[in-house]
Amino acid sequence: MMKTLKLIPILCCIFMLNVASMCSKDDNPTTNVAQTQVVSTASSGTWRVTLYDDSGTIKTSNFTGYNFAFGSNNVLTSTNGSNTYTGTWSVTDSNSNDDTLDDLHFNVLFNLPTNFADLTNDWHIISRTDTKIQLNDVSGGNGGTDYLTFEKN
Repeated sequence: MMKTLKLIPILCCIFMLNVASMCSKDDNPTTNVAQTQVVSTASSGTWRVTLYDDSGTIKTSNFTGYNFAFGSNNVLTSTNGSNTYTGTWSVTDSNSNDDTLDDLHFNVLFNLPTNFADLTNDWHIISRTDTKIQLNDVSGGNGGTDYLTFEKN
């Protein structure tokens, strides 16, 4: 009986070591490389809107002269030298098992003014280069497709 009692803690230790050895880095969530690239690209420098197509109506001129800065802590700032508007931004991954742009959302939120609030959406990323980010969104209400393009200054 005494030998059995001494054997139980040893067996428990062996069991715990065995369970610990089954865990690997693959069990831990990894950062999506595409997501990291988009965040890094957006947060470097300032950007301008070169296309805003609201379901076939081009409204790019609403943003002429404004520079957009995708800052830290998800702060989005737009200024034209006289007016400054602040919103939020983020890049989220709807499928953490896939490392592509297809499942990424470029989220923009502005409350004011109205034309900036029009940019508020969870945009799908069409493409990303170091100097251009192209986004789109299929509207739920009218079924139209909106397009938004930022180009680096």
